[in-house]
Amino acid sequence: MEWAGWRRGGSDLTDAVVAVVVALLIRYAIVDPPGPSSPWSGWSAWPVAAVLSFPIALRRRRPRAMLAVACAAGTGVTIAGAVAAGAIWLTFVPTALVLYLVAATASIVWSAAGLAVCVSAAVTAILVYYVQVFPGLALAATPSEMPAAWPIEIGTIGVLLTVAWALGTVVRWKRDTTARLVRHLADAAVTDERRRIARELHDIIGHSMSLIAVKATVANHVADARPQEVRAALAVIEETSRTTLTEIHRVLGLLRSDGDPQQDPVPAPGMADLPGLAAHARSAGVEVELTVREEAALPAAVAVSVYRIVQQALTNVVSHAGPSRCAVTVDVDGREAVIEVVDDGPRHGRPPRAGHGGHGGHGLIGMRERTKMYGGTFDSGPRPEGGFRVSARLPYAPDGAAA
Repeated sequence: MEWAGWRRGGSDLTDAVVAVVVALLIRYAIVDPPGPSSPWSGWSAWPVAAVLSFPIALRRRRPRAMLAVACAAGTGVTIAGAVAAGAIWLTFVPTALVLYLVAATASIVWSAAGLAVCVSAAVTAILVYYVQVFPGLALAATPSEMPAAWPIEIGTIGVLLTVAWALGTVVRWKRDTTARLVRHLADAAVTDERRRIARELHDIIGHSMSLIAVKATVANHVADARPQEVRAALAVIEETSRTTLTEIHRVLGLLRSDGDPQQDPVPAPGMADLPGLAAHARSAGVEVELTVREEAALPAAVAVSVYRIVQQALTNVVSHAGPSRCAVTVDVDGREAVIEVVDDGPRHGRPPRAGHGGHGGHGLIGMRERTKMYGGTFDSGPRPEGGFRVSARLPYAPDGAAA
């Protein structure tokens, strides 16, 4: 607010200075005109110049009202003969300056109407001046620097007002275009954020619900024969549910805009959480061999993407391959992160679970989108010897942006 007030105060001061300069020019033109002198007394030049110029000083506060005042003042003093023949265009300089601001701030329809009214009023005033006032004026003592002729006066004022209106219209168009671009970028950012949050929720819920479904199925089948396995399955379900709720709380917290300092942010998952993913998959019956080679610290944003890709790949193994062997390799060398997840397929030749038809669906789409964010490459498909393979390469810059 203080900055806005300072800027407005500075603009008002600038307008006041411009108003004084224009008033001095008009006063000088009236006292020492290029054509015949005004029939009014010399002292009247000061109040005439002040009346003509004061709308400039107030144009930012009441632009439309000041345009009407400036146009009426210029028309009135011209018809009354209080201006300088051959320099009447100076009388309408304040009108042009106010018209510029109106065109830069008001609608084009309103500013165009203002331009038409001002030009019509100026033309009428000049014609009246040259018909009624000019013939009775004494000739100038020295030759005129500018011929006192109504076509020249009308042409000069017409060009002056039109140029001022055109400049103001261009400024307004640029401002509107910039504002639309800013809104578009803001909407695009919101859309991207929603997609990112949707991917996060998909990965979190998909992984956890797959694991919970597997353990619940196991518990249901062995409830009578092996109660100890039921207890173990329920423990896994409990831990998975608690972890999932924590991660969902973190992701949904991104939607909040109040920035409550009382809430401690939940850390985003990263490389250190990969062993936990492997342990969850093992609890669902998948033998996971995890290998992580990290030669350089991975930026947090890239680490989240690596974690989610591995999480989704393991979710697919648990959901589609059932009990099997799986090898997860993550290699980070400071320039890119390379991920490979390979499974051997269902044990004992058991086909993929009904309804899945192998790895696929939104899981692969999400992994591909995460890889695409970094300009990397993604590949997935069945292996000739059986099973499924997922690989992703994420090149990145030191700040975590795409390389």
